[in-house]
Amino acid sequence: MDLKTEELINKGKMLPLMEEFYTIQGEGFYSGNAAYFIRFGGCDVGCSWCDVKESWDEKLHPLTLIDEIINRVKNTAKLAVITGGEPLMWNLDYITQELHKNNIQTNIETSGAHKMSGKWDWICLSPKRSKLPLDECYEVANELKMVIHNKGDFKFAEKQAKKVNKNCLLLLQPEWSTKNEMTPLIIDYVKENPQWKISLQTHKYLDIP
Repeated sequence: MDLKTEELINKGKMLPLMEEFYTIQGEGFYSGNAAYFIRFGGCDVGCSWCDVKESWDEKLHPLTLIDEIINRVKNTAKLAVITGGEPLMWNLDYITQELHKNNIQTNIETSGAHKMSGKWDWICLSPKRSKLPLDECYEVANELKMVIHNKGDFKFAEKQAKKVNKNCLLLLQPEWSTKNEMTPLIIDYVKENPQWKISLQTHKYLDIP
């Protein structure tokens, strides 16, 4: 890698882009809203049930100038969702700066395992056992999205809920491959613990990206 490219990456002006697409947000608080998804490659968290494992190796995805992405977003959407992989592996200051310049809302979906960068209108924190969030990520999260793959995940969810700020929205979401088994348990759990709400992967039910 030449020095110029390395400098652009460090400044967050060029990042490995796995995919970008305009769709409907399927999960969490903004479920149902039109959104432009920007998925960056690279992840060192590595969930066994991840449905985008092809995002893990950043070397598989082309380094792309952020200005080119911004030009596509600004002509399409008013809400951008930055995701991965694990997007906080990268410096996200520049992309959020440019999105805000174009009056585009900035949302991020992250495990919180890396230092925060960027200025965000909404932070969806989804902690993973393999690499827990940094304290600073718990403090600024707007939404705690806990994926429930098995019964033991309820205890993990409660431990994570104790770490977020008091205004953080608490969500339980069935992992897709075990949804038939776990959804009834989540329903019962939320009825008994109404501080939680249910999040569903509605985009999968709608068969959209």
